[in-house]
Amino acid sequence: MAAASWFVGRALIGQWDAVRHSLSAVHPAWGFVLLSAVPVLGAYAVLIQTWRAMLEPWSAGTMLSYGAATRIWFVSNLGKYVPGKVWQITAMSVLAQRAGVSPVAATGSALVINLVNILSGFILILAGGIRLLDTTTGGRSGMAIAIATVLLAGLLLLPALLPRVAAVAQRLTGRAVRLPPIPARPIWFAALGTTAAWLLYGLAFALLARGVLPGVRGSLVDAVAIYTISYLAGYLFVPAPGGLGVREWTLVQGMTTLGLASQGDAWVIAFASRLWLTVLEVLPSAVALLMGGLRRSPLNLHADHE
Repeated sequence: MAAASWFVGRALIGQWDAVRHSLSAVHPAWGFVLLSAVPVLGAYAVLIQTWRAMLEPWSAGTMLSYGAATRIWFVSNLGKYVPGKVWQITAMSVLAQRAGVSPVAATGSALVINLVNILSGFILILAGGIRLLDTTTGGRSGMAIAIATVLLAGLLLLPALLPRVAAVAQRLTGRAVRLPPIPARPIWFAALGTTAAWLLYGLAFALLARGVLPGVRGSLVDAVAIYTISYLAGYLFVPAPGGLGVREWTLVQGMTTLGLASQGDAWVIAFASRLWLTVLEVLPSAVALLMGGLRRSPLNLHADHE
C-alpha cells in the first residue's frame, strides 16, 4: 500500500499540469465509492469458487473447504506485488500443498485458471469493446472480432487441447508432464466464472469513476472493456509489480480515446482506482493472515459440489 501511494504521488507530480484542474473539481460521492467495493468483493467470491471447482478434478474429487480456499487465495494474491508475476501462482501452490493438496493439483489448477482468465478477458475486450476497437482501428474491427471468435473456440476446446499441450511440453523439455483427465465442465465453469468476475470489476470501475467525478460519461460496456484491457496490460507486463504504471496509462488512453473524460479527469480516476483497488486487495489479505492464512488447513474430504 505504501508503494502504491508513493507511485500515485510521484505520478501526480509528473502529470500535474493535466490533473491540477481536475483535482480542484473532485467532490467524491462516497456512496458510489463505497458501493463500488461490493462488486469487487463479489468478483473475489466468484473467482475463489471457480478455483475450487477447477481443483476438484486434479484432486480425485476432493475439494478444499471454502474458508481454506479463501485464505489461500487472498494471501497468495499479495504475490502480484512482487516483480516477476510468478509469485502469486507459486504462493497459491505452496499454501495449497500445506493444506494437503498435491503439488500437481495445486500448480496445475492455478495455471489453468490463469490461462482461462486471460482468454476470457481478451474475448470480452475483442467482442464487447466494439466501440473502443472501432475508435482505435478507424472502424476496422472485423479482424478483432475474428480473433475473439478463434479465442472463444480455443476456450471451448481447451479440455481437449490441454493433453496435447502437455505432450508438446514433454517433448520440448524431455521431462514427464502428466495431466489428469480434466472434464470439460470445470473449464467451462471457469470460463463463466472469470467472465462474470471481469463484468463485476467493470461495474465496480464504473461506480468508482462516477463517485470520484460525477460528470464522467460512458456506458457499462465501455467501463468493462477499458478496465479489462488495462488490467490485462498490467498483468502481462512482467516487470511491473501489480501492473503499476501500465494499468493506469492504459486506463487513461482508453477513457480519452472514447471521449469519456479529459486527460486530467482520466488520470485522477486512474489514480483513485489504483489506491482503492489496492486497499480492497490488501485489507482482506491482512485479515486472512490474521485468521491463520499461513497455517495448515484441513481438506474437506467428501466430494463437495457447491
